Amino acid sequence: MSWQDDYAQTMLPVFGTPKAKLVAARGCTVTDDAGKDYLDLLGGIAVNTLGHGHPAITEAVTGQLSTIDHVSNFFTTDPQLNLASKLLEIAGAPAGSQVFFANSGTEANEAAIKLARRVGAPEAGSSGRSRIIAVDGAFHGRTIGALSLTAKEAYRAPFAPLMPEVTHVPFGDTDALRAAVDDTVAAVIIEPIQGERGVRLHPAGYLTAVREATREAGALMILDEVQTGIGRTGHWFAFQHPEVGEGITPDAITVAKGLAGGIPIGGLITIGEKVSALLGAGQHGTTFGGNPVSAAAALAVLDTIKTDGLLAHVRETGDWLAEQLTAIPGITGARGAGLLRSFAITDPQQADAGELPVAQALAAAAQGAGFIINPVTGDRIRLAPPLIITPVQLQDFIDALPALIAETVKAQS
Repeated sequence: MSWQDDYAQTMLPVFGTPKAKLVAARGCTVTDDAGKDYLDLLGGIAVNTLGHGHPAITEAVTGQLSTIDHVSNFFTTDPQLNLASKLLEIAGAPAGSQVFFANSGTEANEAAIKLARRVGAPEAGSSGRSRIIAVDGAFHGRTIGALSLTAKEAYRAPFAPLMPEVTHVPFGDTDALRAAVDDTVAAVIIEPIQGERGVRLHPAGYLTAVREATREAGALMILDEVQTGIGRTGHWFAFQHPEVGEGITPDAITVAKGLAGGIPIGGLITIGEKVSALLGAGQHGTTFGGNPVSAAAALAVLDTIKTDGLLAHVRETGDWLAEQLTAIPGITGARGAGLLRSFAITDPQQADAGELPVAQALAAAAQGAGFIINPVTGDRIRLAPPLIITPVQLQDFIDALPALIAETVKAQS
Protein backbone atom coordinates (compact mmCIF):
# COMPACT_ATOMS: atom_id res chain seq x y z
CA MET A 1 0.00 0.00 0.00
CA SER A 2 1.31 3.45 -0.90
CA TRP A 3 1.41 6.24 1.67
CA GLN A 4 -1.22 8.04 -0.41
CA ASP A 5 -3.57 5.06 -0.02
CA ASP A 6 -2.77 4.82 3.67
CA TYR A 7 -3.51 8.51 4.11
CA ALA A 8 -6.80 8.26 2.20
CA GLN A 9 -7.95 5.33 4.34
CA THR A 10 -6.97 6.68 7.75
CA MET A 11 -7.15 10.49 7.64
CA LEU A 12 -10.23 12.69 7.32
CA PRO A 13 -9.95 14.32 3.88
CA VAL A 14 -10.05 17.93 5.09
CA PHE A 15 -6.62 18.74 3.62
CA GLY A 16 -6.79 16.78 0.38
CA THR A 17 -3.84 14.59 -0.56
CA PRO A 18 -0.50 15.75 0.88
CA LYS A 19 2.07 16.99 -1.61
CA ALA A 20 4.76 14.64 -0.27
CA LYS A 21 5.66 12.42 2.66
CA LEU A 22 8.47 14.06 4.59
CA VAL A 23 10.83 11.90 6.62
CA ALA A 24 13.61 14.24 7.78
CA ALA A 25 14.44 17.91 8.17
CA ARG A 26 17.43 19.99 9.17
CA GLY A 27 17.88 23.75 9.12
CA CYS A 28 15.98 25.14 6.12
CA THR A 29 15.85 21.81 4.27
CA VAL A 30 13.27 19.02 4.39
CA THR A 31 13.59 15.57 2.82
CA ASP A 32 10.88 13.29 1.42
CA ASP A 33 10.62 9.50 1.46
CA ALA A 34 12.38 9.28 -1.91
CA GLY A 35 15.41 11.12 -0.55
CA LYS A 36 14.69 14.37 -2.40
CA ASP A 37 15.65 17.57 -0.59
CA TYR A 38 13.61 20.79 -0.67
CA LEU A 39 14.46 24.32 0.44
CA ASP A 40 11.64 25.10 2.85
CA LEU A 41 10.39 28.60 1.99
CA LEU A 42 7.13 28.21 3.92
CA GLY A 43 8.44 27.10 7.31
CA GLY A 44 5.33 25.13 8.28
CA ILE A 45 3.29 28.27 7.41
CA ALA A 46 5.43 30.66 9.48
CA VAL A 47 5.90 28.15 12.31
CA ASN A 48 9.48 26.86 12.05
CA THR A 49 11.04 30.09 13.29
CA LEU A 50 14.50 28.57 13.80
CA GLY A 51 14.22 26.07 10.99
CA HIS A 52 14.17 22.33 11.63
CA GLY A 53 16.06 20.48 14.33
CA HIS A 54 17.56 23.59 15.90
CA PRO A 55 19.75 22.55 18.84
CA ALA A 56 18.34 25.22 21.15
CA ILE A 57 14.81 23.84 20.82
CA THR A 58 15.99 20.23 20.94
CA GLU A 59 17.94 20.81 24.14
CA ALA A 60 15.14 22.80 25.76
CA VAL A 61 12.49 20.17 25.00
CA THR A 62 14.55 17.13 25.98
CA GLY A 63 15.77 18.85 29.13
CA GLN A 64 12.25 19.81 30.16
CA LEU A 65 10.92 16.32 29.44
CA SER A 66 13.47 14.91 31.84
CA THR A 67 12.34 17.35 34.55
CA ILE A 68 8.56 17.74 34.37
CA ASP A 69 6.48 17.17 31.27
CA HIS A 70 2.91 18.22 32.05
CA VAL A 71 0.85 19.61 34.88
CA SER A 72 -2.80 20.54 34.89
CA ASN A 73 -3.97 24.12 35.23
CA PHE A 74 -4.22 23.55 38.98
CA PHE A 75 -0.47 24.20 39.07
CA THR A 76 2.18 26.33 37.40
CA THR A 77 5.85 25.86 36.45
CA ASP A 78 8.92 28.00 35.96
CA PRO A 79 8.84 27.72 32.14
CA GLN A 80 5.24 28.95 32.08
CA LEU A 81 5.93 31.90 34.38
CA ASN A 82 9.19 32.80 32.65
CA LEU A 83 7.57 32.72 29.23
CA ALA A 84 4.69 34.93 30.33
CA SER A 85 7.15 37.49 31.70
CA LYS A 86 9.22 37.35 28.52
CA LEU A 87 6.19 37.88 26.27
CA LEU A 88 5.09 40.89 28.30
CA GLU A 89 8.62 42.26 28.07
CA ILE A 90 8.96 41.96 24.28
CA ALA A 91 5.44 43.35 23.80
CA GLY A 92 6.42 46.43 25.80
CA ALA A 93 3.37 45.80 27.96
CA PRO A 94 2.76 48.04 30.99
CA ALA A 95 2.16 46.90 34.55
CA GLY A 96 -1.09 44.99 34.92
CA SER A 97 -0.72 43.23 31.55
CA GLN A 98 -1.13 39.45 31.61
CA VAL A 99 -0.98 36.29 29.47
CA PHE A 100 -3.31 33.34 28.85
CA PHE A 101 -1.69 30.31 27.20
CA ALA A 102 -3.48 28.08 24.73
CA ASN A 103 -2.38 25.50 22.15
CA SER A 104 -2.92 27.18 18.78
CA GLY A 105 -3.73 30.41 17.03
CA THR A 106 -7.41 29.69 16.69
CA GLU A 107 -7.63 28.92 20.43
CA ALA A 108 -5.86 32.17 21.21
CA ASN A 109 -8.44 33.97 19.08
CA GLU A 110 -11.29 32.16 20.84
CA ALA A 111 -9.90 33.52 24.12
CA ALA A 112 -9.81 36.97 22.54
CA ILE A 113 -13.47 36.65 21.54
CA LYS A 114 -14.42 35.83 25.12
CA LEU A 115 -12.33 38.76 26.34
CA ALA A 116 -14.21 41.03 23.96
CA ARG A 117 -17.59 39.74 25.09
CA ARG A 118 -16.80 40.94 28.61
CA VAL A 119 -16.45 44.57 27.50
CA GLY A 120 -19.18 46.57 29.19
CA ALA A 121 -20.44 43.55 31.12
CA PRO A 122 -21.86 44.29 34.55
CA GLU A 123 -20.27 42.66 37.58
CA ALA A 124 -23.33 40.44 37.90
CA GLY A 125 -25.22 39.50 34.76
CA SER A 126 -24.97 37.58 31.55
CA SER A 127 -22.97 39.65 29.12
CA GLY A 128 -21.88 43.06 27.93
CA ARG A 129 -21.46 44.25 24.37
CA SER A 130 -21.85 41.55 21.76
CA ARG A 131 -20.80 43.00 18.39
CA ILE A 132 -17.35 42.29 16.97
CA ILE A 133 -15.89 43.90 13.85
CA ALA A 134 -13.59 42.00 11.48
CA VAL A 135 -12.15 43.01 8.11
CA ASP A 136 -12.91 41.59 4.68
CA GLY A 137 -10.10 39.19 3.74
CA ALA A 138 -9.37 38.22 7.35
CA PHE A 139 -8.35 34.76 8.49
CA HIS A 140 -8.58 34.10 12.23
CA GLY A 141 -9.05 30.32 12.42
CA ARG A 142 -11.43 27.43 11.79
CA THR A 143 -13.26 26.89 15.09
CA ILE A 144 -16.76 28.32 15.07
CA GLY A 145 -15.96 31.55 16.88
CA ALA A 146 -12.75 32.23 14.97
CA LEU A 147 -14.40 31.12 11.73
CA SER A 148 -17.11 33.71 12.29
CA LEU A 149 -14.38 36.36 12.07
CA THR A 150 -12.79 34.73 9.01
CA ALA A 151 -13.97 36.24 5.74
CA LYS A 152 -13.59 33.44 3.18
CA GLU A 153 -17.05 32.23 2.24
CA ALA A 154 -15.86 28.77 1.19
CA TYR A 155 -14.68 28.19 4.77
CA ARG A 156 -17.82 29.64 6.33
CA ALA A 157 -20.73 28.37 4.23
CA PRO A 158 -20.69 24.66 5.21
CA PHE A 159 -21.04 25.57 8.89
CA ALA A 160 -23.63 28.35 8.87
CA PRO A 161 -25.14 29.75 10.95
CA LEU A 162 -22.01 30.99 12.68
CA MET A 163 -21.58 33.22 15.71
CA PRO A 164 -24.02 36.13 15.42
CA GLU A 165 -23.29 39.85 15.56
CA VAL A 166 -20.03 39.79 13.63
CA THR A 167 -19.66 42.52 11.01
CA HIS A 168 -17.05 42.36 8.24
CA VAL A 169 -16.13 45.82 7.02
CA PRO A 170 -14.62 46.42 3.56
CA PHE A 171 -10.84 46.20 3.41
CA GLY A 172 -9.11 49.57 3.64
CA ASP A 173 -12.33 51.61 3.86
CA THR A 174 -11.78 53.97 6.79
CA ASP A 175 -15.22 55.57 6.48
CA ALA A 176 -16.95 52.18 6.62
CA LEU A 177 -14.86 51.23 9.63
CA ARG A 178 -15.71 54.41 11.55
CA ALA A 179 -19.39 54.00 10.72
CA ALA A 180 -19.39 50.41 12.02
CA VAL A 181 -17.60 51.04 15.32
CA ASP A 182 -20.13 52.46 17.76
CA ASP A 183 -20.99 51.94 21.42
CA THR A 184 -22.50 48.50 20.73
CA VAL A 185 -19.14 47.14 19.52
CA ALA A 186 -17.00 45.11 21.90
CA ALA A 187 -13.89 44.88 19.74
CA VAL A 188 -12.26 45.15 16.37
CA ILE A 189 -10.14 42.05 15.77
CA ILE A 190 -7.64 42.58 12.98
CA GLU A 191 -4.43 41.17 11.51
CA PRO A 192 -1.67 43.78 11.00
CA ILE A 193 -0.96 41.97 7.71
CA GLN A 194 -3.52 39.66 6.13
CA GLY A 195 -1.57 36.46 5.56
CA GLU A 196 -4.19 34.27 3.87
CA ARG A 197 -5.24 37.12 1.61
CA GLY A 198 -1.81 37.15 0.02
CA VAL A 199 0.27 39.00 2.63
CA ARG A 200 -1.85 42.12 2.22
CA LEU A 201 -0.92 45.23 4.18
CA HIS A 202 -3.58 47.72 5.20
CA PRO A 203 -3.49 51.16 3.53
CA ALA A 204 -1.47 53.81 5.34
CA GLY A 205 -3.40 55.23 8.26
CA TYR A 206 -5.88 52.36 8.55
CA LEU A 207 -4.60 50.81 11.77
CA THR A 208 -4.40 54.30 13.25
CA ALA A 209 -8.05 54.80 12.34
CA VAL A 210 -8.95 51.48 14.01
CA ARG A 211 -7.15 52.58 17.16
CA GLU A 212 -8.90 55.95 17.20
CA ALA A 213 -12.34 54.50 16.47
CA THR A 214 -12.13 51.83 19.15
CA ARG A 215 -10.93 54.28 21.78
CA GLU A 216 -13.76 56.69 20.97
CA ALA A 217 -16.33 53.87 21.21
CA GLY A 218 -14.87 52.24 24.32
CA ALA A 219 -14.15 49.05 22.37
CA LEU A 220 -11.03 46.90 22.28
CA MET A 221 -8.49 46.79 19.45
CA ILE A 222 -7.27 43.20 19.34
CA LEU A 223 -4.39 42.35 17.01
CA ASP A 224 -4.17 38.84 15.60
CA GLU A 225 -0.40 38.39 15.42
CA VAL A 226 -0.59 34.61 15.08
CA GLN A 227 1.35 34.75 11.81
CA THR A 228 3.07 38.13 12.05
CA GLY A 229 4.43 37.85 15.59
CA ILE A 230 7.70 36.54 17.05
CA GLY A 231 10.11 38.27 14.71
CA ARG A 232 8.42 37.45 11.42
CA THR A 233 8.47 41.09 10.25
CA GLY A 234 11.87 41.88 11.76
CA HIS A 235 10.28 43.14 14.96
CA TRP A 236 8.95 41.07 17.84
CA PHE A 237 5.42 41.99 16.76
CA ALA A 238 4.20 43.58 13.55
CA PHE A 239 2.55 46.43 15.44
CA GLN A 240 6.08 47.47 16.48
CA HIS A 241 7.13 47.75 12.82
CA PRO A 242 7.03 51.51 12.13
CA GLU A 243 5.48 51.21 8.66
CA VAL A 244 3.08 48.39 9.51
CA GLY A 245 1.97 49.30 13.02
CA GLU A 246 2.04 53.09 12.65
CA GLY A 247 2.97 53.50 16.31
CA ILE A 248 -0.31 52.16 17.69
CA THR A 249 -0.63 50.13 20.90
CA PRO A 250 -3.37 47.46 20.92
CA ASP A 251 -5.48 46.36 23.87
CA ALA A 252 -4.68 42.69 23.32
CA ILE A 253 -2.54 40.51 21.06
CA THR A 254 -2.94 36.90 20.01
CA VAL A 255 0.15 34.87 19.18
CA ALA A 256 0.96 31.28 18.18
CA LYS A 257 2.67 29.75 15.09
CA GLY A 258 6.34 30.76 15.41
CA LEU A 259 6.35 31.15 19.19
CA ALA A 260 7.70 27.68 19.99
CA GLY A 261 9.31 26.95 16.62
CA GLY A 262 7.15 23.92 15.82
CA ILE A 263 5.87 22.85 19.24
CA PRO A 264 2.14 23.65 19.60
CA ILE A 265 1.42 26.77 21.64
CA GLY A 266 -0.75 29.87 21.53
CA GLY A 267 -1.39 32.84 23.72
CA LEU A 268 -3.47 35.90 24.44
CA ILE A 269 -1.63 38.95 25.80
CA THR A 270 -3.80 41.54 27.52
CA ILE A 271 -2.38 45.06 27.64
CA GLY A 272 -2.93 46.92 30.91
CA GLU A 273 -4.79 46.21 34.12
CA LYS A 274 -8.22 47.30 32.87
CA VAL A 275 -8.19 44.87 29.93
CA SER A 276 -6.66 42.05 32.00
CA ALA A 277 -9.49 42.37 34.53
CA LEU A 278 -12.14 41.54 31.92
CA LEU A 279 -11.70 37.78 32.34
CA GLY A 280 -11.89 36.32 35.82
CA ALA A 281 -11.57 32.97 37.54
CA GLY A 282 -13.60 30.22 35.90
CA GLN A 283 -14.43 32.19 32.76
CA HIS A 284 -11.96 30.41 30.50
CA GLY A 285 -9.60 27.46 30.64
CA THR A 286 -7.48 24.83 28.92
CA THR A 287 -5.83 21.54 29.83
CA PHE A 288 -2.61 21.79 27.82
CA GLY A 289 -2.14 25.57 27.65
CA GLY A 290 1.13 26.68 29.21
CA ASN A 291 2.50 23.15 29.11
CA PRO A 292 6.08 23.32 30.47
CA VAL A 293 7.55 21.55 27.43
CA SER A 294 5.93 23.97 25.00
CA ALA A 295 6.89 26.90 27.21
CA ALA A 296 10.51 25.72 27.38
CA ALA A 297 10.61 25.50 23.58
CA ALA A 298 9.17 29.00 23.28
CA LEU A 299 11.75 30.40 25.71
CA ALA A 300 14.48 28.82 23.61
CA VAL A 301 13.06 30.46 20.48
CA LEU A 302 12.87 33.90 22.08
CA ASP A 303 16.36 33.63 23.58
CA THR A 304 17.86 32.51 20.26
CA ILE A 305 16.18 35.30 18.30
CA LYS A 306 17.71 37.79 20.72
CA THR A 307 21.20 36.31 21.13
CA ASP A 308 21.64 35.56 17.42
CA GLY A 309 20.45 39.00 16.32
CA LEU A 310 17.70 37.52 14.17
CA LEU A 311 15.44 40.58 14.20
CA ALA A 312 18.03 42.63 12.32
CA HIS A 313 18.80 39.62 10.11
CA VAL A 314 15.12 39.28 9.19
CA ARG A 315 14.84 42.97 8.29
CA GLU A 316 17.97 42.92 6.14
CA THR A 317 17.25 39.57 4.47
CA GLY A 318 13.60 40.45 3.90
CA ASP A 319 14.49 43.75 2.22
CA TRP A 320 17.07 41.98 0.04
CA LEU A 321 14.51 39.33 -0.92
CA ALA A 322 11.96 41.97 -1.88
CA GLU A 323 14.48 43.71 -4.13
CA GLN A 324 15.39 40.45 -5.85
CA LEU A 325 11.75 39.48 -6.42
CA THR A 326 10.87 42.88 -7.84
CA ALA A 327 13.63 42.59 -10.45
CA ILE A 328 12.38 39.26 -11.87
CA PRO A 329 10.39 39.42 -15.13
CA GLY A 330 6.88 38.00 -14.71
CA ILE A 331 6.57 39.11 -11.09
CA THR A 332 4.41 42.01 -10.00
CA GLY A 333 3.20 43.33 -6.68
CA ALA A 334 5.89 41.99 -4.36
CA ARG A 335 4.83 42.99 -0.86
CA GLY A 336 5.11 42.19 2.82
CA ALA A 337 7.56 42.85 5.63
CA GLY A 338 10.58 41.02 6.98
CA LEU A 339 10.40 37.36 6.01
CA LEU A 340 6.66 37.36 5.36
CA ARG A 341 6.48 38.14 1.65
CA SER A 342 4.32 37.47 -1.37
CA PHE A 343 4.43 38.16 -5.06
CA ALA A 344 1.99 37.89 -7.94
CA ILE A 345 2.65 36.16 -11.24
CA THR A 346 1.42 37.89 -14.36
CA ASP A 347 2.36 37.19 -17.95
CA PRO A 348 3.79 40.56 -19.13
CA GLN A 349 2.35 39.96 -22.61
CA GLN A 350 -1.13 39.52 -21.16
CA ALA A 351 -1.00 42.11 -18.39
CA ASP A 352 -4.10 43.86 -19.72
CA ALA A 353 -6.08 40.66 -19.33
CA GLY A 354 -5.70 40.80 -15.54
CA GLU A 355 -4.34 38.32 -13.02
CA LEU A 356 -3.62 34.80 -14.19
CA PRO A 357 -4.51 31.93 -11.81
CA VAL A 358 -1.09 30.37 -12.08
CA ALA A 359 0.16 30.29 -8.48
CA GLN A 360 -0.78 26.67 -7.89
CA ALA A 361 0.98 25.57 -11.07
CA LEU A 362 4.07 27.55 -10.14
CA ALA A 363 4.13 25.97 -6.67
CA ALA A 364 3.99 22.50 -8.24
CA ALA A 365 6.82 23.37 -10.62
CA ALA A 366 8.86 24.82 -7.75
CA GLN A 367 8.37 21.66 -5.71
CA GLY A 368 9.62 19.63 -8.63
CA ALA A 369 12.71 21.83 -8.66
CA GLY A 370 13.24 21.43 -4.91
CA PHE A 371 11.51 24.49 -3.41
CA ILE A 372 8.48 24.60 -1.09
CA ILE A 373 6.36 27.71 -1.65
CA ASN A 374 2.71 28.47 -0.97
CA PRO A 375 0.08 29.42 -3.61
CA VAL A 376 -1.91 31.52 -1.16
CA THR A 377 -4.29 32.98 -3.79
CA GLY A 378 -4.93 32.24 -7.44
CA ASP A 379 -2.10 34.43 -8.68
CA ARG A 380 -0.02 35.04 -5.56
CA ILE A 381 2.76 33.09 -3.83
CA ARG A 382 3.47 33.41 -0.10
CA LEU A 383 6.96 32.99 1.35
CA ALA A 384 7.47 32.55 5.10
CA PRO A 385 10.82 30.77 5.46
CA PRO A 386 12.62 30.11 8.74
CA LEU A 387 14.05 33.30 10.21
CA ILE A 388 17.54 31.79 10.03
CA ILE A 389 17.52 31.53 6.23
CA THR A 390 20.36 33.33 4.46
CA PRO A 391 20.57 35.26 1.17
CA VAL A 392 22.90 32.53 -0.11
CA GLN A 393 20.15 29.94 0.37
CA LEU A 394 17.48 32.24 -1.07
CA GLN A 395 19.66 32.96 -4.09
CA ASP A 396 19.12 29.42 -5.35
CA PHE A 397 15.38 30.10 -5.45
CA ILE A 398 15.81 33.53 -7.01
CA ASP A 399 18.03 32.05 -9.73
CA ALA A 400 15.51 29.29 -10.51
CA LEU A 401 12.40 31.48 -10.41
CA PRO A 402 12.53 33.17 -13.87
CA ALA A 403 12.62 29.82 -15.69
CA LEU A 404 9.92 28.37 -13.42
CA ILE A 405 7.65 31.35 -14.10
CA ALA A 406 8.24 31.24 -17.83
CA GLU A 407 7.53 27.51 -17.89
CA THR A 408 4.36 27.92 -15.84
CA VAL A 409 2.96 30.85 -17.79
CA LYS A 410 3.61 29.07 -21.07
CA ALA A 411 1.77 25.98 -19.86
CA GLN A 412 -1.17 28.17 -18.79
CA SER A 413 -1.39 29.99 -22.12
